Parts: sequence; C-alpha cells; structure tokens
Amino acid sequence: MKLSSRRACALAACTLLAACTNSHFTPPSSQPLFAADAQATSSPANGATGLPANGATGMPAGDFLACNLHDTPGQVDCTIAINLNVAPNGNPTTPASLLPGLHPADLQTAYAMPSSNSAGTVAIVDAYDDPTAEADLAVYRTAFGLPACSSSSGCFRRVNEYGETNSYPLPNTQWQEEMSLDMDMVSAICPNCKIVLVEANSPSIADLGTAVDTAASLGAVAVSNSYYAKEWKNERTQDVHYKHSGVAIVVSSGDQPGAFYPASSLSVTTVGGTSLSLSGGTRSESAWGPAGQGCSIFEPKPAFQPNTGCKTRSSVDMAAVADPQTGVTIWDAAAGGWLEAGGTSVGAPLVAAAYALSHNPRGPAYSYSHTSGFYDIPPAGYDLATGLGSPEGVAGL
Repeated sequence: MKLSSRRACALAACTLLAACTNSHFTPPSSQPLFAADAQATSSPANGATGLPANGATGMPAGDFLACNLHDTPGQVDCTIAINLNVAPNGNPTTPASLLPGLHPADLQTAYAMPSSNSAGTVAIVDAYDDPTAEADLAVYRTAFGLPACSSSSGCFRRVNEYGETNSYPLPNTQWQEEMSLDMDMVSAICPNCKIVLVEANSPSIADLGTAVDTAASLGAVAVSNSYYAKEWKNERTQDVHYKHSGVAIVVSSGDQPGAFYPASSLSVTTVGGTSLSLSGGTRSESAWGPAGQGCSIFEPKPAFQPNTGCKTRSSVDMAAVADPQTGVTIWDAAAGGWLEAGGTSVGAPLVAAAYALSHNPRGPAYSYSHTSGFYDIPPAGYDLATGLGSPEGVAGL
C-alpha cells in the first residue's frame, strides 16, 4: 500500500497536541471532541472543526497547539497529536484508499515488521474509561482488512486498574482519543496480538502504576504507556511498577523537549518521535522537534546505556513516527471519526506490538547490545532525540 496523499498545509502549523487532563470535559455532541485546554498557536478560527481560535483557551501563541503539562507531581498528560489540516471524516465505511495518514501496511513496511507472526497479548494502560473502545477498534480493523478482535472471541478485553470488568472509571473524551490511537497502532503492527485495555481511575502515576501491575498480571508480554509527567524528587518510589520480569514496559518520551516520567524510569523502553516518509519502499526519518528528550534529573544512569551524553538516565532509547504531518490513520467516533494522528503516543504501542512479534520481550538492555536491529537516524549513532534509531524489524527487541 502506498503512503496516503496529504493536503498542503495552509497554516504555519496544523497540529493539536491533545491535552488529557483530569478534567471531564464534554464538548457539544455536534463538535469533534478535541482537548479543551490545548495551547493554541496557529489554529483556525472557530468553524467546522469546533476548535477554538487563538486566545480562546487563554494560552500563549506559538508554532503549534500544545497540551498543558501538569505541574502537580505525579500527574500525567497523554501524548497524542492531531493533524488539524485533515478534517475529521465521520463515515466508518470510507474506503481505505481515501483515508489520509499512514496505514497498517505503510507502518509494517517502514519498520520491516513480521506482522504475520503469531504473538501474545499486548496491554494498553491509559487513564479513565473509553466505553466505545471495542466498537472503535472494530471500525479500524475492518477498514484495513485486519482480523476481527472482539471480547466475544477473547481477543479483546477492557478492564479497570484492578483487572475487574464490573466497574469502570468515569469516561473522559480526551483520553478516548488516546486509547483509540493506542489500540489502532497495536493492531497495525501486530494483527494477531490479543489486546487488553487497562483503564486507570485517574491520570495519577499511583493509579497508572497499579494499572501496569495489573496488565503484567494478566499475561501481557508487553505493556504500552502513552503518557508523561514532569519529573519530581520522589519519582523513584514508583519505579517498581515499571519493572516486571519477562514483560517489556514501553513508554512515550513526551511531547515537549525535556526528560519526563515514566520515560526516565530505569527499566522501561522509552520511544521518542520522528518525522517519517516512505517513498518507493525507502524510509527516511528525522527527529521530530517537540518530542521529549534529555537527561533525567533524578534517575541514575543504567549500566546498559553508555555514551549517551548524560551522566544520568537518558530518556529516549529508540524512536518511531510522531509528527502529525506524517501521521497515522486512526478512528475515534467521539472525536469525529477518521483522523490523522501523531505524538509520541504512536511509538509506545507500536514498539510494544513489535516486542510481542519478537517473542523475546527483554527490555532496553537487550536493544543496546543489538544495535544492528535499528535504522540509524541522523546524526549517526546514538543521540538524545532518537536514541538508537527506529526499529528495523524485531532483531533489536
């Protein structure tokens, strides 16, 4: 499948970095459910998208629309970015050839994924509830000819942070977009994976850590975490939740420059962001500027991570597409239907699914000793923005 064509961007920047806060924002049903507290830069005036004009949110102007990152220690935001230059399409039966963004076949080609492999269970950990998760997942998989993955077949499960199915957190429309992106990316890379969606009660590291523990206990071989928090002095007390023997814990690096948590946790595989193009089967990638990167303030340097330029934990191990202008196709009915999305939220579920395909979920130390399994993104060698590079198959995982 060839890369989908994109419209020329008429704005200085056409990106919404969706804010996934602990508010329960519910826009009118006639509007796409984008974030209420996004930081506006070059957005259009109120119109068909229902998005606020500059200043409507009270945020300063800049080059793109960005989410607010919590100042409260241990509180997170998700890391999804929506390309505003592509209007939402609410028709679930739109032919795949007409959908903008990178499709499953594009991603499988770009990262040389053995997507026909048998695989185990990938867990997705996010905050709040997505009551339409299974229905949204079905639309995406049907559109791209992927095998069905339903709760009735045992392929899909949705549980709360304690693994229960009889009680869920409050719904949150902002996090629904995140969950749709995460589920779609696991499906794109690993169509034969089972998926368990573990919903934390709130966007606190305490609740999300409990959800990660639950995900590991439910038999996941890899756990995807698409969220980030500012580092704080007691963060290391939470590291225990992000270390499970035999389970690959994968984390987004964040959608602002800097080192964040849990990206800096010692045992996780942290995925930064790139801009990706694929022409004639040839991949070209470069670092995506807004992606999180840097040296941790509080986490020591792990033995597996030499020569990174940091005296402490460098917060990026590898990278994958994150630029919304070279983004991926997703379906989220509450947000208006078909969207083109990015953010470092793409990389966490993508790499988690790749770990499942590898049948060898060993974590980041293995990758640093198997660097030939990565596509080197300029500048040559390890760099803070993209780490070892992007996956070239699963030999490095």
